[in-house]
Amino acid sequence: MTVALPASESAVAPSVARGKSSARVASIDAYRGLVMLLMMGEVLRFGHLHEALPASRFWAFLAHHQDHVAWIGCSLHDLIQPSFSFLVGVALPFSLARRAGEGQPQWRRTLHAFWRALVLILLGVFLRSTHSRQTNWTFEDTLTQIGLGYGILYLLGLASTRVQWAALGIILVGYWLAFAAYPLPGPSFDWKMAGVHPGQVGQLHGFAAHWSKNTNLAWAFDTRFLNLFPRENPFKNNGGGYATLSFIPTLGTMILGLLAGGVLRSDRSQAKKVLLLLAGAIIGLGLGWLIGAAGICPVVKRIWTPSWVLFSGGWALLFLAVFYLVMDWIGLRLWAFWLTVVGMNSIAAYLIAHLIEGFIHDALPRHLGKKVFLSAGEAYQPLLLGAAILLTEWLILLWMYRRRIFLRV
Repeated sequence: MTVALPASESAVAPSVARGKSSARVASIDAYRGLVMLLMMGEVLRFGHLHEALPASRFWAFLAHHQDHVAWIGCSLHDLIQPSFSFLVGVALPFSLARRAGEGQPQWRRTLHAFWRALVLILLGVFLRSTHSRQTNWTFEDTLTQIGLGYGILYLLGLASTRVQWAALGIILVGYWLAFAAYPLPGPSFDWKMAGVHPGQVGQLHGFAAHWSKNTNLAWAFDTRFLNLFPRENPFKNNGGGYATLSFIPTLGTMILGLLAGGVLRSDRSQAKKVLLLLAGAIIGLGLGWLIGAAGICPVVKRIWTPSWVLFSGGWALLFLAVFYLVMDWIGLRLWAFWLTVVGMNSIAAYLIAHLIEGFIHDALPRHLGKKVFLSAGEAYQPLLLGAAILLTEWLILLWMYRRRIFLRV
């Protein structure tokens, strides 16, 4: 990991590679900032308010969208990880162009890409192990999943658009076939080891059962793969149903971003770029929903089904299209400054949320007084404290932004 004093590379326009002005594609930073703030916003604890005020539809709505759905479907919170993964792909063409424009040799760019992949994997493992007695060797979190596929994404970034589309198709169809071919639980299946039981949420029926929680191909893989690493107890199942092999369809999400980044870097008019992004959004949303509704492949974020790649990718394309339309075409950028501050330092934001959020949570009541956060009533105490934590984290990122300190992997 490095501390980068110049602006981050992720949203530099194609003119950089041609030695012209370094205008930024502001929408990429703003969209990434929104994604990170949604993740950091978990401290607002809307779920607590929903429990305290169960009659309020407002808090029920916010609580629903600040949590993951149980299995099939999608909430706003479910779109955080695919958006982050998608934006990694969007940023790659700009990164490649910048490094090529600086005259970096190909071997150095390749070495950097695979080093970045390794750092992301290890950083994810480290963050999951900070409160454990030993290293927690699992690979289902956001950073590790991106790292596992990043090297391949980089190689695809050097290939033609046709090859990128072909790779996406192979991933989606191949991953679907692999799950569909894996046998369903038989009479002797050990439901206790899987941590589930028939009829439980996540246990599907008919053909869709190939994508049930902890009875699928990815779960079977992890019961073998994860037990190759030192662990306090043998791995039997993931309580949320998450799996290592999800990095394969996550790569599909990143390829969608790579294709979208290619559109943004192209010489097409801004109007055509927006139309292409919107068309992709409509196709992705429609096709993903249709495949799920038809029972061909359920839309499940936790195991990143191919239909989820299309559905969540459609949402990501829609968000990017709207941000690009407003900020880079119309030119309305000032309103998104608070998002840009976070989006230009996403790794720092991720580390702050995972490493020092607990310290801030304990320090604020101690220095400001507990009564400050009880002023609106006990039900609202977690919300006020969470808002103070979020503001503190944003001010740290603002300080880094003002001093042009940007953490990059």
